[in-house]
Amino acid sequence: MNSSAYFAHPSAYIDEPCSIGAGTKIWHFCHVMAHARLGENCILGQNVMIGGGVTIGNNVKIQNNVSVYSGVELEDDVFCGPSCVFTNVINPRAQIVRRDQYQRTLVRRGVTLGANATVICGATIGRYAFVGAGALVRGHVPDYALMLGVPARHVGWMSRHGERLVFNGSESVATCPASGWRYRREATGLRCLDWPEDAALATS
Repeated sequence: MNSSAYFAHPSAYIDEPCSIGAGTKIWHFCHVMAHARLGENCILGQNVMIGGGVTIGNNVKIQNNVSVYSGVELEDDVFCGPSCVFTNVINPRAQIVRRDQYQRTLVRRGVTLGANATVICGATIGRYAFVGAGALVRGHVPDYALMLGVPARHVGWMSRHGERLVFNGSESVATCPASGWRYRREATGLRCLDWPEDAALATS
């Protein structure tokens, strides 16, 4: 690991061995545990903990007071709002060791988790989904889904550019007001017609 390729505040603890990508910034009172892997150009705000063996992609933003526990994986471009919560054991007891029962949580590319959102372990949150502040998520979340409430409910769709999509009546296509990209409702969820990755899936 080349420590000159990233920035870590003097108050941060970086355990060895771990991997931290170029351009990543690790701020006050953070702790990166051994065998964690952080991609390039990430930002860890104040008081962030990255558990042992955790994998984090490129350009991930983790705001203050977030603990990313072992068993959690964050793909590229994920945003974790202040004080959002992950878990890794479904039925914890202080007197019973359950390190062999950690459940995997996968947060796919481009997801936004709002401030104080909670993700119960075992969940998979689809690409570019948007979880509102304070929401409680458990289980599968579709790509582009807007999830709100406790427990979180699927109440709409968000574009890749973070805008709420409006489908008029029975129309199956909506346009992102920020980018002009079109999104189509399908039986399996939502697909972006103008993003090459989604368009390739549509023809495969």
